[in-house]
Amino acid sequence: MADFIRFFIPIYFIMFFAVSFLGVSIAVAKKIGKNPNVLPKGDSAYALVGWYFKLILAVLCIYAILPLLFPNIKEEFNIHILDADLFRSSGMGLMLLAFIWVVIAQLQMRDSWRIGIDEHMKTELITTGLFQYSRNPIFFGMTLSLTGFFFAFPTMIAFFLLIIGSILMQIQIRLEEEHLLRQHGSVYLTYKKRVGRMLSLY
Repeated sequence: MADFIRFFIPIYFIMFFAVSFLGVSIAVAKKIGKNPNVLPKGDSAYALVGWYFKLILAVLCIYAILPLLFPNIKEEFNIHILDADLFRSSGMGLMLLAFIWVVIAQLQMRDSWRIGIDEHMKTELITTGLFQYSRNPIFFGMTLSLTGFFFAFPTMIAFFLLIIGSILMQIQIRLEEEHLLRQHGSVYLTYKKRVGRMLSLY
């Protein structure tokens, strides 16, 4: 299974980024007439969060491809207690589930999907579909994907990517919550009380 993982992980992340970032960005850009990537530039705190987020994604992409070039790289940082077929299979399952979940959530967002906070265009507040169970299903799916990656490829670097990626996503979520409250007011407050930040089980 270890050899299969070496090929599965890079193919998975290539597909994930091609569909969930590039593909959706192009589709939404055609509909709204502007680039949906609205992460800010400059020296603001929010711009710094965006820069770190891009850095983590770049490190993740590079690290996902390295096992193809250097098959023994995992041994340098391996967490041996998790190095078992059961964890690897569970991790791959989580990754596939996360990919499907994120794509569905993005399709349900329609023209409201953005990378970052769009201060210049009011977007529709989506509360149906997966958004009935999570206020942030895309971030939830990305967290699941990183968790699955860690189980499928249990190394200290994968663990670091999971922790740092989760922290950055939580910061971004809170920034977006403030923005949505400004845009949608009491409607968003009611939705916020009804649905959990990451997942509501009811």
